[in-house]
Amino acid sequence: AEPRLGGPDNVIAGNTCLYGATGGRFFAAGRAGERFAVRNSAATAVVEGAGDHCCEYMTGGVVAVLGGVGRNACAGMTGGAAYFLADAAPAWLAGHPTVAAADMDEASVAELTALLEAHAARTGSEVAASLLADPETLAGRFVRVRPARAPARLAGPPRPSGTASVARA
Repeated sequence: AEPRLGGPDNVIAGNTCLYGATGGRFFAAGRAGERFAVRNSAATAVVEGAGDHCCEYMTGGVVAVLGGVGRNACAGMTGGAAYFLADAAPAWLAGHPTVAAADMDEASVAELTALLEAHAARTGSEVAASLLADPETLAGRFVRVRPARAPARLAGPPRPSGTASVARA
C-alpha cells in the first residue's frame, strides 16, 4: 500500500505554527509540531495531534486537537478555549494551576461540531468524519480547557480627585 500523507500519525505542520496568531482559520489533517498555537490570540484551528507546549500562553481563539499532545499543553493560558480528544481529563491538566477542564455544555458541543464539520469539509479528515458519525458521544470524548479564572480587567488610569469624565457627542 502507498504511504498516506496526513492523519494522526504524521507531522504535517512544523514547529511554532500559529505562534502569536491574531486571526484566521487553520485546518490540518495531521499532527502539528511543538509549540502549536502558542500565544494564539484570535485564530481558530483544528489539528490531529500536537507536540509539546500546544496552546501555551494562549490569550484567545479556539483550538481543537483530535489526537495526542505532548507535555505542558495550555500552560499559562489566559483566554480562549481548547478542545482535546480524551475520554478523561489528561494527566497534564492536573499539574497546571492556570487552566481547568470546563463542562462540555450544549454551546461547547455546538462549537466543537462546527469545527469538526469545517475540518472534515476542508481536509477530508477521516478522524473528523469518524467523530461526526456519532455526535451524541462528542461531549464525553472531549475535554474543553479554559483559563482557571479570567484575568482582571484594567480599570484605566486613575483620575485626580475632583475630575469627571465628559462624554462628547
